[in-house]
Amino acid sequence: QVQLVESGGDLVQAGDSLRLSCVASGFIFDSSGMSWVRRTPEKGQEWLASISPPGDDANYAASVKGRFTISRDNNENTLYLQMNNLTPEDTARYYCSDEHGRRGQGTQVTVSS
Repeated sequence: QVQLVESGGDLVQAGDSLRLSCVASGFIFDSSGMSWVRRTPEKGQEWLASISPPGDDANYAASVKGRFTISRDNNENTLYLQMNNLTPEDTARYYCSDEHGRRGQGTQVTVSS
């Protein structure tokens, strides 16, 4: 079955960087557009970034453009999110999602001021 396993979340300070990973299985990864979203109780779900199946095209939400970079390694069935210059407003649970909206359990990112 489809599995998406996110990792890399941590407690960091404002200005720090983190790289999240998402290992996919159970579907043809290199044929699927992939996305990162995040969720907080206060704001609900927010789409952050999407990447095309070959990885040659990406789009970003205005809130993260220029700070976050989405990438993928189709040989390793892995999706990444490089997050730089983190702020407390980036505190959330982060999920990867395939083009059908399926997602994993998420990984928690907490940014202290």
